[in-house]
Amino acid sequence: MSSHTITQTTYQQQLADGKLMASHCPACNASYLPPRPMCPQCFGAQMEWREMPTHGKLAAFTVVHIAPTAMIEAGYGRDNPYCSGIVELENGLKISAQITGVDVSQPELIQIGSAVQAEFLQREAGAFLAFEVIE
Repeated sequence: MSSHTITQTTYQQQLADGKLMASHCPACNASYLPPRPMCPQCFGAQMEWREMPTHGKLAAFTVVHIAPTAMIEAGYGRDNPYCSGIVELENGLKISAQITGVDVSQPELIQIGSAVQAEFLQREAGAFLAFEVIE
């Protein structure tokens, strides 16, 4: 899928459509999430869109109490913390996202390696990517 220019706006539109898309450099075969308009590996500018798997495993996580603006607008903060993590997709690519389906009041129960699946959240500020623990 190379018909759209690689932009943050296009990425947000694809999330709103329930698609997890990465930028892919055909010159060096590298893929990037979040997408980048230029390849940082070979400096290629002919990036293409590639659909990514929506399943993976939790590679790392933290519970966030001091939230950035977008998460405060979604209702998170000191009194309502959330989990943020790094997910390794089935193809090995890693991405940072909110992790749902976990009890943030008991972070010791959140397991590295847990199976996750993508969730495409619609919020006032737009579309957001999250991953739900499914095991």
